[in-house]
Amino acid sequence: MKAGPQRRYFDWAATAPGETDDAPDREGFPFGNPSSLHAEGRAARDLMEQARSRCAAALGVSPETIYFSSGGTESNALVIHSFLLRRGTGGFLYSAVEHPSVRENCRVLERLGKTVGLIPVETDGRVSGAGLERSLEKYRESRFAAIMAVNNETGAINDMEALSALIRGREGPPLHIHCDMVQAAGKIPVDISRWDIDSASVSAHKLGGPRGIGLLYLRRPLETLYRGGGQERGIRAGTENIAGALALASCLERRLEGLEASRRAATARLDRLMKALEAGGRYSPIPADRKDAADGRFSPYILQAAFDGVPGELMTRALDQAGFAVSTGSACSSARQERPVLEAMGLDPKRRLEGIRISQGWSTTGEDIELLIRAVGEVLNYL
Repeated sequence: MKAGPQRRYFDWAATAPGETDDAPDREGFPFGNPSSLHAEGRAARDLMEQARSRCAAALGVSPETIYFSSGGTESNALVIHSFLLRRGTGGFLYSAVEHPSVRENCRVLERLGKTVGLIPVETDGRVSGAGLERSLEKYRESRFAAIMAVNNETGAINDMEALSALIRGREGPPLHIHCDMVQAAGKIPVDISRWDIDSASVSAHKLGGPRGIGLLYLRRPLETLYRGGGQERGIRAGTENIAGALALASCLERRLEGLEASRRAATARLDRLMKALEAGGRYSPIPADRKDAADGRFSPYILQAAFDGVPGELMTRALDQAGFAVSTGSACSSARQERPVLEAMGLDPKRRLEGIRISQGWSTTGEDIELLIRAVGEVLNYL
């Protein structure tokens, strides 16, 4: 099987193809340090604050709640590790399907002696009210809960408004609710105010922007563990990435402007893909009860699929050779055989290792889908 003249990209959940028009014109672009008091520094700081205001407007929050970071991983870690500076803050809860940047940082806290508990998920990969209540009851002293909006491997969408309301309605000290919104912002409707969350993370490169820039939403300032020059009002030290912040603002604005049209188109493409794969045999979605693309429990941009008797890694490599980029799961842990997200959903070990992630984006075409359908059929016949 030989790759065709043009590769087709279906790993948008790992990173989205960049959009070059997000890069600022270097001629006349302020080169000053935004922390400097001179004219060059003030010009740079003005652009930084413009980017902050634009990101805040896109997310429907106040500019003073937006802090720029290097991406989703750092934003998640900044919040989680800030609790090491608080005395008597109790334990931590995180959903069993969180991204490694949340899961692994919570495990660090556990190694440091903090009480850490899991919030279970149902077989569809979503946190249910009943599961959350059980965890809150078991870990009564918890003061932090991390629940992602959209899962990066299955596309499962959590009902953040309902889950947050459940947490807020419990008796006892309040919990800080953190939401990884990396796969949600710009792809599904996001309403931070209605969700009633305390913090959230966003990453530019999932939106077609550059790597190395993201943001952290904080309803209230907190004291972070790491120190430096005091940039970003002491939340995230380090010389600011002005060009990246402007690019992130542009990406957010563009994605939100066309969100509904893009989502409808993505749903139509996914519907065609799922029906064709089912007709071809040996395929089943993960979870098995995800029967159509219009299932509101899932993002139309991500499909976790399994093919009977074909390990996911083998299918991924075969499709790569044929010119198609898919993945076996999170790019952050693609070299590992473990699939903790699928394990948390109750899948048996064999099925977990058969799973592949097919993720699309706003520039995916119907032709891309048709070619992928054909390639999957050829790979299955070949194998």
